[in-house]
Amino acid sequence: MVEEKEFEEIYILTGNSDKVEAARTAFEESEIKLKQLDKDIPEIQAATSMKVARHTVEEVIEDLEGPVVREDHSIFLDAIPGFPGPYMSYFDKNMPAERLLELLEGEKRTGYFEISAVLGLPSGQIEEFGFRVPIKISEEIRGSQRNWDRVLMLRDSEETFAESDADSRREIFNRNFQEIAEFLSK
Repeated sequence: MVEEKEFEEIYILTGNSDKVEAARTAFEESEIKLKQLDKDIPEIQAATSMKVARHTVEEVIEDLEGPVVREDHSIFLDAIPGFPGPYMSYFDKNMPAERLLELLEGEKRTGYFEISAVLGLPSGQIEEFGFRVPIKISEEIRGSQRNWDRVLMLRDSEETFAESDADSRREIFNRNFQEIAEFLSK
């Protein structure tokens, strides 16, 4: 249960403009204003996105007068258990999509995104939100934007992320923000 106090604003702790836009869309129908907090907090090395997000919130919550949310994404490939996990950003920057396809040659080409969000309230109350999005890996490079986006696809789609519009996936990927907006509005 949320604290008795009603909140007029919430901080989103990220430098990622796509996450800010997803959160803004989710909070549009609430009366809560979204404020971006682009603070450089070193990410811990952890096996899950939830642990990474929770640590980040715990690091900043005492310095803020309002609620703060941090969302973190991981990707897990069925063919390589635990890989790349919360290190997806590192591998996306350092491993070409072509190399990923080579690694998966003859292997299972499915997996999931782990989407985790942690909400911290000024009282110290912490709430966790999370879900998985099934994905598959295309057989070939398709599209021209962003490295791994050229091979990642929603499980029921025939387009890679690079071929499709980010807005078409926003409703899927902003589910945590929608649940947080509802939670804070109760």
